[in-house]
Amino acid sequence: MDDAERLIAAFRTRGTASVRSKLDTLVKLVRLRDPRILPFLVEVLADQRESSAVRNEVLKQLRCLRVTHGRRPAVAKAILQVLADRSRPEVRMHAAQVLGEFTDMDTVPTTLASLALDRSEPIDIRYLAFTSLQRAGPTLECVALLRQLSTDETLGSAASNLLSLWRVK
Repeated sequence: MDDAERLIAAFRTRGTASVRSKLDTLVKLVRLRDPRILPFLVEVLADQRESSAVRNEVLKQLRCLRVTHGRRPAVAKAILQVLADRSRPEVRMHAAQVLGEFTDMDTVPTTLASLALDRSEPIDIRYLAFTSLQRAGPTLECVALLRQLSTDETLGSAASNLLSLWRVK
């Protein structure tokens, strides 16, 4: 059994282990740069029984990892699922922020714009969705979404300013 297998097995057998222990294991795993780590991280992220601290650490690692083109859709899908679950606002905030790394994936910009426009969402989520959408740059889709957002009373001026900065009318 190699280091990656050993650490993944240790994490899985620590169902009742302390959050600190799980966080330490995650940090060790990511350092290995093993291709089996990314699917494991996505699995941990999707586990709604996992603590917010552990899921937030996974999101942090996903933001820092260089996710290969072939794996980006699966990672984006997992982050979108986290964002759809309103039971953990602190994890949703991190998910909205990390989605900025995946704005090239189908549905991500539209989802971010929907969140930014949704007045029932907390302002933190709305703002993080806006800033993640901003990271997409002046694509046709993003410009159209920001034009919609420019009419919003809370984020409208920021969207208009961004469009102006991009020199898009």
